[in-house]
Amino acid sequence: MARKPEGATPQFGRYAPDQAVYGISVAAELMNLAPQTLRVYEARGLIEPSRTSGGTRRYSDDDLGRIQHINELLEIGLNLAGIKLVLEMEVENQRLRAELGETRARLKRYEDS
Repeated sequence: MARKPEGATPQFGRYAPDQAVYGISVAAELMNLAPQTLRVYEARGLIEPSRTSGGTRRYSDDDLGRIQHINELLEIGLNLAGIKLVLEMEVENQRLRAELGETRARLKRYEDS
């Protein structure tokens, strides 16, 4: 995957984190990547940008954060298949932590009653 030279950094925080506002060219430039790289990430199931009614991709700050995380994982030597597994495990880990928190809260309520 072709990467553009280092330079621009993402401008996080200008919009609501989940508001899809950046077209593929802008998102790619913010992340120092070629637009084709973002298409590959999408084809591999690593990102899922919003689409306009006409089918144009729109990226949010949340998407840019995920892309940045993907790039960091690439830099430490993971391939795209490995990154997909890591991302899936991170989601599962968050789910399990939330479930554990709920279970602990129920246990505390039970102990307090």
